[in-house]
Amino acid sequence: MPQIVIMILPIVAYGDPVLRKEGEEITKDYPNLDSLISNMFDTMYNAQGVGLAAPQIGLAIRLFIVDTTPFVDEEDPETEQLKDFKKVFINAWIEEEDGEEFVFNEGCLSIPDIRGDVDRLERIKIRYLDENFQEQVEVYDGLKARVIQHEYDHIDGVLFTDYLSPLRKNMIKKKLAKISKGQISVAYRMKFPLAK
Repeated sequence: MPQIVIMILPIVAYGDPVLRKEGEEITKDYPNLDSLISNMFDTMYNAQGVGLAAPQIGLAIRLFIVDTTPFVDEEDPETEQLKDFKKVFINAWIEEEDGEEFVFNEGCLSIPDIRGDVDRLERIKIRYLDENFQEQVEVYDGLKARVIQHEYDHIDGVLFTDYLSPLRKNMIKKKLAKISKGQISVAYRMKFPLAK
């Protein structure tokens, strides 16, 4: 039986052009897809994230993963539905977004130490292929939808900072420049585009 090697990949930091590319669809015979997905989960867990998209590890393809288990709060029965919500989304397309807009304070593994309030619609309908290349069409709401929308943005070259107000964007400009240059202390492996 082949041995599974855990591989923590470096997460690409803000400023890298790959984070602004629209991801390309992939086929079932994409090289080492199973290992890639497994490595993405290991990388995400190592960085204590709840989602990770392929552009964040330097690949401009339409692939992202989520696991919302860290959002579960024993005190809040509402969050029970987030337990074991672990999924792989390949070639995903959001077909509908509706419901009320709600604000949530978002962060991103590619933009460490910066958070911001982002408005998103509460419900989505998404069509995608799972890790077995079976087509799925599903509707999600609340935090599940939120995590999917955030990761989906990555495969479209969009970052959560794009949604911030001009004032907030101006306030974090210097911090973003420091992240690009690697002038930041992070607890996981990163690749900085402008590091000397």
